[in-house]
Order: sequence, then C-alpha cells, then structure tokens
Amino acid sequence: MSANAGLDTFPKYLRHHAGTHARHAAIREKDLGIWQTWTWAAVEEQVKGLAAGLAELGLRRGDRIVIVGDNRPRLYWTMVAAQAIGAIPVPVYQDSVAREMAYVVEHAGARFAMAEDQEQVDKLLEIKSKVPTLELIVFSDPRGMRHYTQPFLRSFESVAESGRARLAGDPGWYDREVEQGRGGDTSIMLYTSGTTGTPKGVVLTFDNIIKTAQAGIDFDRLTIDEEVLAYLPMAWVGDHTFSFAQSYIAGFCVSCPESGATVMQDLRELGPTYFFAPPRIFENILTTVMIRMEDASRLKRRVFKHFLELARKVGGKILDRKPVGLGTRLHYLLGEILVYGPLKNTLGFSRIRLAYTAGEAIGPEIFEFYRSLGVNLKQLYGSTEASVYITMQPDGEIRSDTVGRPAPGVELKLADNGEVLFRSPGVFKEYYKNPEATAETKTPDGWVMTGDAGMMTDDGHLRIIDRAKDVGRLTDGSLFPPKYIENKLKFFPNIKEAVAFGDGRDYVAAFINIDLQAVGSWAERNNVAYSSYQELAANPKVYGIIQQHVEQVNRDLAKDPQLAGTQIRRFLVLHKELDADDGELTRTRKVRRRIIFDKYKSLIDALYDGSSSAHIETELTFEDGRRGLLKADVLVADAKTFPRGTDALPQAAE
Repeated sequence: MSANAGLDTFPKYLRHHAGTHARHAAIREKDLGIWQTWTWAAVEEQVKGLAAGLAELGLRRGDRIVIVGDNRPRLYWTMVAAQAIGAIPVPVYQDSVAREMAYVVEHAGARFAMAEDQEQVDKLLEIKSKVPTLELIVFSDPRGMRHYTQPFLRSFESVAESGRARLAGDPGWYDREVEQGRGGDTSIMLYTSGTTGTPKGVVLTFDNIIKTAQAGIDFDRLTIDEEVLAYLPMAWVGDHTFSFAQSYIAGFCVSCPESGATVMQDLRELGPTYFFAPPRIFENILTTVMIRMEDASRLKRRVFKHFLELARKVGGKILDRKPVGLGTRLHYLLGEILVYGPLKNTLGFSRIRLAYTAGEAIGPEIFEFYRSLGVNLKQLYGSTEASVYITMQPDGEIRSDTVGRPAPGVELKLADNGEVLFRSPGVFKEYYKNPEATAETKTPDGWVMTGDAGMMTDDGHLRIIDRAKDVGRLTDGSLFPPKYIENKLKFFPNIKEAVAFGDGRDYVAAFINIDLQAVGSWAERNNVAYSSYQELAANPKVYGIIQQHVEQVNRDLAKDPQLAGTQIRRFLVLHKELDADDGELTRTRKVRRRIIFDKYKSLIDALYDGSSSAHIETELTFEDGRRGLLKADVLVADAKTFPRGTDALPQAAE
C-alpha cells in the first residue's frame, strides 16, 4: 500500500483502515489457550472509548503517559488513544526494576501510567512517593487487584466506560481531536538502553516514524496480508516499527503471545510471514535445535548432519536463485522433505517470507545457518535515533559480513575515524531535556553520529566493525574489534555470552558465560552432577568443551589477515550469568563494558598476570529484589593459537 495523502498520524491511519478494511483482522491475543481477534473497526471503537476516558481523567495534549507490560492489545491501543488526543506515549521495559522505572517516569514528567497487571502496578506504587509527577495509574488486567483501594488507581474497563459515555453525548469529539494531529507532532518517546550511561529519551515525530516505516514497506513489498508476532519489548524501537507502525500503515495483523514462556509455541501456531528478532533469539533457537539433535538417535543425527552440510554449501545459493546443478537441487529437495521442512515447521518458520535481525551484530555462522535452510533472513542496521532504518539488504545482495546499502531516503558517510554518520527523514527530533547530548549526536545540518565504526565495500555495502569507542589496538598494532570476536564465540550453543579484552594489551582474553540449558543438557547425558550454575561453570570437563570452542574461533581468526593477531590466548568461565538486574547488561541484552571492567577487575588482571585462578566476591540481585554476595575461585585457562593461513598447525599459547 502506498502512502496516502492526509494520513500523517497513526490515529488517522486507524480511522482509514476502520473505514476501508473494517472486517480485516488487526490484532490478536492468545488468552487461556485461545486466540482472540479484533478487526480494524473493533480496534477503533476500543481506542475511541479509551481516548475519551483518558481525557475525562485529565490527560491533555502534550502530557506524557508511561506504558509498561508485555505485548498486549490494550497497551498498543493506549498508544494510539494517547496520540489521538495529543498526548505522548512513553513505553518502559517490562522487566525494569523499580529504580529504573522511576528514572524514566520522573525524567519524562509522566502524569499518567498504563500498567498491564498487578506486577507492574506494584512497581509503580513503590516509586510513586519518589516521583511526584505521577498522578494516576490505570491497570489493564484486574486479576489480583480486588483489594487495591488507592484513589489514584483505575481499571481499563472503568476508563473506557466513562469514555463511551462522553462520546454518547458528543459523537464528534474524537474526530475533532484526531484532526488536530500533524505529522510534525511528537508521536512517541523511546528511551535508549543506557549502554554508556543513563538512558536518554529519544523524541520521534509522526513524520519520522511514518516515512521510514513506509519506506521499509515499499522496499520489502509488505502487504495487508502479512502475519506478525509481537513479542519483543514495546519500549524497543524495533517492536514499535515492525509490530506497530508498519501494521498501522500497511494494515496487516499483529498477534500477541499468551506469555513470554509460550512464545515459541505461539510462534508455531501462528506461522508468521514477516518475522523480526535480535541475534539473541536466533542464537537461542539454534541452541534448542542442537540440544534436541544431541538427544536424537544415531541415525537421525547422521541424516541431520549430512543434509546440514549440504545446506551450508548450496542452501544460500538456492535461496538467492543462483545457478546450482540439477542433481544438487534434487539432493537439496530431499533434504527439504526429510530435514529442512520439518525443522522449519517445528520452529514456526514454514510461512516466513521475510525475516530480519538487528540490534547488534549476528554471528556469520548463525546467519548463514538460517539462510541455508531456506529462511529469507536479512540484516539491517538501524537505531532509535533513525526510527530504525539506516541500511537494508536488497534481494540478491545478502551477505553475512555487511549490513547492506543505505535504506531508501538515507544518506550515509564515514568520518575520518571511521565512525558512521547518517541523515534521513527518520532522524530524531531531540533527546528530551538534554540539549547537550542532542548537540553532541546531531549536527545542525541533520547528520547523526552513530558511535559505530564501519567501512564501505567497493560496491556500496556497509560493514560494521564494532562500536567506535570499543574498537582498539593490541600493543603490536593489531586491530581489536571485541564485538566481532564475541559474536563468533556466541555461535556455539554452549556459550550464551562473551566479553573480550585486548585494547592496549599484548593479547586478547575473554570472559565466557555458559548456556545453562545447553551445558545442563550435556551434563545430564554424560552423568555429570551439579547443583548450581556456579558449580557447572567450574567443572573441568566444561572448561574442556569451552576451550575447544575458543580454539575453533582462533582457527577462524587465523584465516583473516587483519584479525589473525586477535586470537584468544586466555579465557575463564564466569561463576555467574551476566544479568541486567545486576547492571551488567542493558535491557536489550547488550554488555555494559564499563561496568564489567570495574566490577570484575580482579578477574581481568588474572587473565593477564599469569594466574591460574582468581578469587571474586560479587553482589547479585535475586528475582524478588533481595541482594546477596556470591563468592568463587574462578579458574583461568590457556588456549592454543594458530599461525596465519588456513592450513597451519596449532602452536602453544604463550
């Protein structure tokens, strides 16, 4: 669907679809095992009542309303209802602890909050006395709320009911409010993940989001018939674009899973045609597949391995419609019948026409694995400040080592230090209440500094190396891109997270987090007893497995003339999982390097001073918010490195 004149806000798009595609499914939700569906006409009726009800309670044009919870139709409707009356939705990560939520609510100056359920209400109640701007809390799910009697609490139903009463007396009120909206108005405020400090409120206009989302729709030929599963945090710009903005523009249906625990089952039931996931999701799915295959019979493992090797050789070529011999095609077709098709069906990928990954770099091996199975997985490079799109991969030009060409309407250039700069219709308006940061990021003529280091290929594709501030050099001058190395480590199902060190050092070393599910499954099959993550991580046999993975990464690095010097010489397996609640990861699962450097200094020192172990005492946060102290003696291991070239024999680590 092409852009429509006069449709410059999402409430206007909603009204358009309610008029032209009234009976077409707009959104679904799985509740108690049953999918419930709302048409575009039904959604508009819900939004009208909610918008009028919020206005009755005092939500005014320019006010901010915090929205917190899992992906739920009522929370998406709250966004549009707020926008319809000129208010600004501010989604918050649903797994934020109270202090993180308090920062966003206070910084945004939000007077209203829409909470999904009792859990989120409790967090808002905890911070309310510390955030005086917060006046009223509306809750969507009434379960557990019977005995909450605070006068500032309202149920979703009561708000909508009062709104419907208002509309009964003034039927034209809603349309008059919607008509006041303009493309240049603020559409939403999304907070960055806070990798390098406190989160910043990114102010995006309707023009920013609609123009970039429309460009993505045209580029990928999306239609009203797409099916999308909305399961990523509503506070993330990726979900806002793919699950909300493009749905409202193209008119396709979005489905909300029953819970975070049922996403994979719901994915299989739905069978989306258009799928988006950060690398972590694709890594987790691959880990699950590999664990299941380890438990299969010997014959099934042999068949799987045989056809997987074939897929790696020719699957990508077949997907890109490149020449492949007839015999090989028939062999691959047999693999589709016996392995690839059943596997995609089990994962819920059978109907996928287009899949995207973004948010951070994906390991080349993981990327090529999915494409080899016939899943049209692409990479895109984007940011909140760009309203997502900076680069995209055109059909027939899909590569694992680049993120594509500039997206439609985007200008791209590299600074002298290699930093990527862009300019586009999606460029954010400002960082809320932070003119200094805005000026540091956006030039007066609209160029935005991404903070990422990159290089352009001869044919115009962008290759992202790492965060510009993270790219370093070893003492011998070798380039050190930590994220690139970490992603190669995370390809292995047994490795969940990795942190590489080397800038200003003589060699590269790494922290490893094992994947408890994958390594736990191995331990069960091999009768290895353990009582905790800490005990399993310290097991010498586990160290042996991880060492094999590290050395395989070193073999791969040795093949790259530019990166052969960055092979990992020493590593350790951390005694605990890195956790967002402990401040070690952002809510989008990105490593907070500065905090890691400070918190684990004694372990980093041990990697470089020749120690065979190091003692560490780490404060951690339990699920109920309590804090505790974890003590451990962590082993430090050496890894073999390899001379430059593909056929070299290993050499002992120095």
